[in-house]
Amino acid sequence: MNYFLKDLPERTAKPRQTGLTMAMDKGLSIREAEDFLSMCAEYVDLVKLGWGTSFVTPRLKEKLKVYKDFGVPVYFGGTLFESFVVRGQFDDYRKVLDKYDLEYAEVSDGSIEFDHDLKCEYISKLSGQVTVLSEVGSKDVDKIIPPYKWIKLMQAELDAGAWKVIGEAREGGTVGLFRSTGEVRSGLVEEILTKIPFEKIIWEAPQKEQQVWFIKLLGSNVNVGNIAPNEVIPLETIRIGLRGDTFMHFLNRKDIDKED
Repeated sequence: MNYFLKDLPERTAKPRQTGLTMAMDKGLSIREAEDFLSMCAEYVDLVKLGWGTSFVTPRLKEKLKVYKDFGVPVYFGGTLFESFVVRGQFDDYRKVLDKYDLEYAEVSDGSIEFDHDLKCEYISKLSGQVTVLSEVGSKDVDKIIPPYKWIKLMQAELDAGAWKVIGEAREGGTVGLFRSTGEVRSGLVEEILTKIPFEKIIWEAPQKEQQVWFIKLLGSNVNVGNIAPNEVIPLETIRIGLRGDTFMHFLNRKDIDKED
C-alpha cells in the first residue's frame, strides 16, 4: 500500500483460498490485458474469458501468455464447455485445455439441461486434469431454483471434485442469485450458507451494489466473480472500507471516539 491507515480489515494474500476476485475478460486486446494487469494483478486471482469468446479471440496464445507472465490463471467460460458437450465433443474439449496449457476449467449447465449425475461425472473426469470450478444456476431468468436444490447441487459438485462452486448471475447480474432488477435473493443466499461453507463459493456479483451486499454479509474476504477489469480496484476499496458504501462498516468506533 502507498501509505498507512489503521483499522483496515486484513486481506488474504495470494495465492488465496478466500477473498478471491475473479475478473471477466469479454474481449480485451492484448495491450488492454497488459495494461489491466500492470495495475491490478495483485488483486486478481482468476480471469475468465467469458462464455465462448476464446473461440473467436485473435492471437489467443499470445493473450494467454500475458496472463501467465503476470501469474494470473485463466479459464474459458462455462458456456464453451457446454458448447462442446452438446455437440458430443467432450474429449475434444479436454484436448483444447491441454493445447492451451490451461490449469482451470469451468463446468456449467446454465444454457443446456442434462442429467446432474452426468455433470458430476464431467467434474470428476476433469478434476484429474485441471482445477475445476463448477457453476450452479440457470441463465434463464424465468427458471427459479429453490434453495434446497441449490444446496443439493452445490454439495454434489463439491463432492465430485470441484474446487469452488460458482453462483450464477451472468455478466449483468440479473439472473440466478439475483432478481431481474439486480436485487440479491437474500433468503436464497442465507439458506445456501447454512449448508455450504462460504469459502467454497464464488458469488458472481458484477454490480457494485451486489459486491457491497456480499462484503457486508461475509466480510472483506468473500469470493466474488464476474468483475469487470475496470472495477477490480474499486472492488478492492470496497473490501477494505475506502469507498463510501463500506466506509463505516470496518471502522473501530472506540478508536474514532478517542480521536474525537
